[in-house]
Amino acid sequence: MSGYPGQPGGGYPVDPQVAEWFNAVDTDNSGQIDAKELGQALVNGNMSNFSEEACRMMIDMFDRDKTGQININEFGALFGFVTQWKTQFEAYDVSKAGTLGREDLVQAITSMGYKFSNTFYDNLLNKYSPREKRITMDNFIVASVQIKRLTDSFRNRDRQMNGQATLQYEDFVGLAMGTHN
Repeated sequence: MSGYPGQPGGGYPVDPQVAEWFNAVDTDNSGQIDAKELGQALVNGNMSNFSEEACRMMIDMFDRDKTGQININEFGALFGFVTQWKTQFEAYDVSKAGTLGREDLVQAITSMGYKFSNTFYDNLLNKYSPREKRITMDNFIVASVQIKRLTDSFRNRDRQMNGQATLQYEDFVGLAMGTHN
């Protein structure tokens, strides 16, 4: 007997509300959601849709069969992930503007255990919002996931755990592009 009762082909039971949302987002009724469908469904606190980059990155994180789409079980895991990051983001969005300014961003990232220079934060805000110097929830998620991914990869190469690693050029490019662990 494979999987759980009521779950064709296995998988974990999905919360009925999550399943309802999945079905609403799956506009072509394919049983799969791609980045475009996901992007039309996710909204930042300032009522703008999530960026295509954020949606592609989240699909890639949860797409276990590497089809470029996620099924309902993968969507359930993604939904939990988005809920966690949304809670983290909202905890530091003290002005309730739907964006984080510099001080809020520093506190949010520092609370995750990272320590960066002022220049790093300035550059991060310039990347995502050169004029306003504020970051939306989708870009906060993108930045946070990239920081974690790069930190984990760097840690694997920092054998003495002293904040230094020697990398070959191709390894560095692979890390930056997300093709190496």
